Amino acid sequence: MSNEESTVFIVDDDVAVCKSLRMLIEEAGLRVKTYHRAQEFLDDYDVSQAGCLIVDIRMPGMNGLELQVELGKRKIYIPTIVITGHADVPIAVQAVKGGAMNFLEKPFSNKILLNNIHKALAIDATARGIKSE
Repeated sequence: MSNEESTVFIVDDDVAVCKSLRMLIEEAGLRVKTYHRAQEFLDDYDVSQAGCLIVDIRMPGMNGLELQVELGKRKIYIPTIVITGHADVPIAVQAVKGGAMNFLEKPFSNKILLNNIHKALAIDATARGIKSE
């Protein structure tokens, strides 16, 4: 796998959400990896892999906000889009302060999500010194 081939990493405990996001993102021509637990992502993620992260707030075990904190502790800076079906202002503020580039409430528009993904991948490519197409 080439480091220049970006991957959209999805962390959401809802299997149906992962499946529908995978289909949407793959139809847009992007590579996708899904995880149902934050720890699964942490155990598998290779920092040399270009990409972005979509993470749900509410999950058993480590939630999305705790995953953001853990990524910061590990000095892993991957553009992150936080999604949730249970939004409130304090959680949104915490997510953005934790480094999320955006916070989307379910249900969200496919177009808005894809625009955010492309923006996140461009940010990651720039940070890695990879030329965008």
